[in-house]
Amino acid sequence: MSTDSIVFGAAGFIGRSLVAELLGRGNHVAAALRPGSAERLAEWLDAQGIDTMRLTIVTCDITEPDLGLPASGLEEVRDVYNSAGAYAWGLTTEEAKRVNVTGALNVLDWAAGLPSLRRVVHITGYRAALKNSEAWHYENGGYEASKAEADAALLARAKAESIPLTFANPSTVIGPGQYIGLASVVADLWRGKLPALPGDPNTFVPVVSVGYFTQFLATLPLRAETVGNSYTVLDEATPNLPDLVRLLATHLGVGAPRLLLPVGVIRRLPRALTGVEPETLTFLADDRYDTASADAHARDMGLRMPPVDQALRDWADHLVASRFGTVHPAEPSGFHEGTWVMGHREHPDYVLLHGLPIDSDAWADVTAELGPATLRADLPGLGRSAPSPKPMAEWLDDLMRPVTTRPVLVAHSLACDPAISFALAHPDRISRLVLVAPAFLQARAGWLMRSSLAAPTMRRALTSRLATLLGVPDGPAVASAVANLHRPGVAKRTVAALRTASAPHRRAALRERLARVTVPVDIIIGSDDPLTEVTDRPVTVIAGTGHFPQISHPAEVARALTPAYRS
Repeated sequence: MSTDSIVFGAAGFIGRSLVAELLGRGNHVAAALRPGSAERLAEWLDAQGIDTMRLTIVTCDITEPDLGLPASGLEEVRDVYNSAGAYAWGLTTEEAKRVNVTGALNVLDWAAGLPSLRRVVHITGYRAALKNSEAWHYENGGYEASKAEADAALLARAKAESIPLTFANPSTVIGPGQYIGLASVVADLWRGKLPALPGDPNTFVPVVSVGYFTQFLATLPLRAETVGNSYTVLDEATPNLPDLVRLLATHLGVGAPRLLLPVGVIRRLPRALTGVEPETLTFLADDRYDTASADAHARDMGLRMPPVDQALRDWADHLVASRFGTVHPAEPSGFHEGTWVMGHREHPDYVLLHGLPIDSDAWADVTAELGPATLRADLPGLGRSAPSPKPMAEWLDDLMRPVTTRPVLVAHSLACDPAISFALAHPDRISRLVLVAPAFLQARAGWLMRSSLAAPTMRRALTSRLATLLGVPDGPAVASAVANLHRPGVAKRTVAALRTASAPHRRAALRERLARVTVPVDIIIGSDDPLTEVTDRPVTVIAGTGHFPQISHPAEVARALTPAYRS
């Protein structure tokens, strides 16, 4: 099989997306990887549904003169993409030069020997367009200095040896899988650890979506005019940094910092106090960049950037869903008017609502048993959702408004309250109501859970052993709950909700309303968490578990939710 293109650094964030783009265009692609990266790339491509029949994996080491590539099999490569590099802060001069300079020159020299070479595309950074940048000095950090040195060396060698070289200089590339750089600002914003923002009102940290950038890369060799040129690729519509952070804060339902700290002030403060990596400060500037040539190429190739505001929101959704790179999201998820929603909003067979102090991740294993047609959401002000000015019942009405099916409405513990209200108000909208561990029919929540989560010291102690406290296995559901309880305000709102739900008059009112529900109702409980109130509704008891059977016994809960079980 002949190979059209080779991508160095193919397992990286940009490299893997470029491989997917080239394969999608019908190219035969060689992915050049360091040993041990092949499985990571294969898993990612498989998760994206990419056909890999035209993909060849080769191992390489760009710091070696021959790149460590096989002696044959790549002779027909026409286009060479180099996205390999050491992208990290705190690199020594030797580390940075070895990969970013020597490695880049090795790739260029290897490409020059290809008999059918059409183009070498070298990927660097948008600040390469600046002249005499202070970041170009190794004493200020190895990353940008090495990239600048490499650009100059590559340009000189390409001219001397007539190698068809093109530079692509992206700004911060955003999209699923990008967890460094600007992502750390989003993480601090989400966790309530961003009291001040570095820079000033005009600080410009431009972004470009990974999908658009890989399309741009794939089309560069298609036009002869791009040889010898350098293209700065960024979205000029990116808001200035303070506005960008406010946009994301609004989407995430968190507060945005009001204080701006000038970069000069931050430089003078101890790093231990600011927590800011000194090399990143060079990116916090008011500079603007000439994108005319990149814009012209995009027009000629019919490329169009997605709206930057939506690209930023989608990226923020992914960051939260992946817990900033610590887990792999298994289904569509994101914020809708401040509510964290997972699954299918319009055609679910099941709508699953969580109790406390967990979130909708508690239903993940049940969802895996039921199949993909489920809708989950974090209750307002709890889990990942922002507080809502509306009562819980109105919030659920809003969540259910796009639903066109008649799903089974499943509610755990605290969520039984709005679920019963919905069943009373809209009996024609659901096929069945299932109450899992309905707290108003059981013993009241313990004083410890009702009172202590709001105290920081006690919260740390409780969340460190939350799985034991809840009587469930430690795992992703518990990790998600713990992460959310440490976010500002969530623990206090959890305690307030527990206290309200535990009030005797509230429990009595729920029992009265349940008696008036006309749709079929089923109750699921754990054997260690029995009912203390009499009910005439069918009850399924799952042995060996307590108040959270959906976490400890998901297969049994899923089975009890299916229509076949009820019949």
